[in-house]
Amino acid sequence: MQRGIVWVVDDDSSIRWVLERALAGAGLTCTTFENGNEVLAALASKTPDVLLSDIRMPGMDGLALLKQIKQRHPMLPVIIMTAHSDLDAAVSAYQQGAFDYLPKPFDIDEAVALVERAISHYQEQQQPRNIEVNGPTTDMIGEAPAMQDVFRIIGRLSRSSISVLINGESGTGKELVAHALHRHSPRAKAPFIALNMAAIPKDLIESELFGHEKGAFTGANTIRQGRFEQADGGTLFLDEIGDMPLDVQTRLLRVLADGQFYRVGGYAPVKVDVRIIAATHQNLERRVQEGKFREDLFHRLNVIRIHLPPLRERREDIPRLARHFLQVAARELGVEAKLLHPETETALTRLAWPGNVRQLENTCRWLTVMAAGQEVLIQDLPGELFEASAPDSPSHLPPDSWATLLAQWADRALRSGHQNLLSEAQPELERTLLTTALRHTQGHKQEAARLLGWGRNTLTRKLKELGME
Repeated sequence: MQRGIVWVVDDDSSIRWVLERALAGAGLTCTTFENGNEVLAALASKTPDVLLSDIRMPGMDGLALLKQIKQRHPMLPVIIMTAHSDLDAAVSAYQQGAFDYLPKPFDIDEAVALVERAISHYQEQQQPRNIEVNGPTTDMIGEAPAMQDVFRIIGRLSRSSISVLINGESGTGKELVAHALHRHSPRAKAPFIALNMAAIPKDLIESELFGHEKGAFTGANTIRQGRFEQADGGTLFLDEIGDMPLDVQTRLLRVLADGQFYRVGGYAPVKVDVRIIAATHQNLERRVQEGKFREDLFHRLNVIRIHLPPLRERREDIPRLARHFLQVAARELGVEAKLLHPETETALTRLAWPGNVRQLENTCRWLTVMAAGQEVLIQDLPGELFEASAPDSPSHLPPDSWATLLAQWADRALRSGHQNLLSEAQPELERTLLTTALRHTQGHKQEAARLLGWGRNTLTRKLKELGME
């Protein structure tokens, strides 16, 4: 690949300076601009190999600039930069034909690598993506790298009706992703139908999916459309697909292959055009190996896979999510939204959240009702949050281990509003270890120091500091 010419447009001079230095260091020729009008004027006489543009700038914003560039130079790759890392920004960028989307703050090496990929793409004369997205926005929030990957996939699939498999723990927001895939797709105006396999009795699943004819079984007094017919032209979301019985899996595979099915008790085929989005918290590969899930159906569904990270792996998103959920709960209840004390935000980011985003959302609803003041303090948080294993707590240890007991003490102290826990705990820890070591050595200080891994002078000093002489 030949070294390329890069243009950078950003109203932030520090961003321009950093990128110019980094790109020049990679052997690329870089020119910077302060606003979109300067770029358009320069494009009248020459064209770069790639353009990096901020999304929010005075006057012409990055998306407006992108739109004009795509009209004049449709093959020029444009990378959109933004500090507002949300789904709408990602989809909007792809909607206007962006090559890629770079959330701030970014790793400079990753930014240079992305620019080099864009240059290679341009120099090979490949047609860039030009994604058009329809439908309303969603409440998906995420600045964590794993969530940015999810946003990119949604953007890149926005012109497709391809099958998608979403996997992630319970409460991570799999149905929200399914809704986003539907809303940002050509099927957005058609129905979105959801069915949870785990919530339907086994003997009713076929009727729910495929409908039934009148008289097909006792109680079938009328013809009933199944979820496939209801979703015709749109999207059928099959949640907890791993719980689908094997015989129903066989029928589903046939529908996906033929685009038609028979109602229960029916003889005439029903043709449908449905996009399938499936989700599960289970390991489908393992279920295939165990003979509990059809391998051919797995491969049919697993065309594109989206992995949703648990909340503990995207802790940087917790404060923003919590503020959002507090605002939503306040609107639902018709009250003023609660505010999070900075120490409360910090405490929330350190919790385990085994129930993931759903648990955080429910906690914010609880706080909206139960927190005494307008500002949520640590002591306002429900006690069960601290009883669950914190991310760094030794949950694998027995409940009577010293580490577990220490974690429980720290949880109680934090809930009571204590600060400077280390200055309180460390002397007690040292005093306990010293007392125990001296008891084991019958008061022999040099031997006690050896057991503790200290020198004799250190032990003598510690005894004096702790008032144990």
